[in-house]
Amino acid sequence: LTGTSREQRAFQYLLAHAIPGDPHHILQTFDQWCYHCEHLSCVGPDKGRIVERVLLERAPLRVLELGTYCGYGTVLLAQGLPPGARLYTIEGDPRHAAVAEKVIRLAGFSEQTVELIVGPSEEVIPCLREKHGLMKADLVFMDHWKRCYLRDLLLLESHQLLAEGATILADNVVFPGAPHFLQYTKTCGKYHCKVHRASLEY
Repeated sequence: LTGTSREQRAFQYLLAHAIPGDPHHILQTFDQWCYHCEHLSCVGPDKGRIVERVLLERAPLRVLELGTYCGYGTVLLAQGLPPGARLYTIEGDPRHAAVAEKVIRLAGFSEQTVELIVGPSEEVIPCLREKHGLMKADLVFMDHWKRCYLRDLLLLESHQLLAEGATILADNVVFPGAPHFLQYTKTCGKYHCKVHRASLEY
């Protein structure tokens, strides 16, 4: 009725209630909106703790996120980066990217720390090295279309964009599910796989 999207309404709520430059408070305010107003397919606080733990364990210097959406996962990743690290995040929907850009900057992250790239992942991934300067990713967070998980992992492999010992963190592989991605990672012999049990967000 308002003519604005759920994502835009969530951002208006952030503007009214979140503390600018405070990533933790930005995420908390997002969670309040999603619990009490409208559901958004963000990572959420429960799965967010898994992401935070992986960041703490791995301390990656180059991180690639596939599926920026509203920027919740981006802020979550960026706040856990070690000094001097850089995050590249890819969003295929320009409308979502426009919201995410504002959320990321509201949280206090500059373009030197977080680069938002708008375009289909299958077109952006082959250009990451030449066009965006990503030589190899230490951590990849997949939270876009589940049917694209395997295709994009194979693209990252073929373009040699994964650092030795890189971590691939993929959301919602059981439900809604990414069975071909799971089968490949478990049987190809290149990865050690672990499934983290979690509830759906919110």
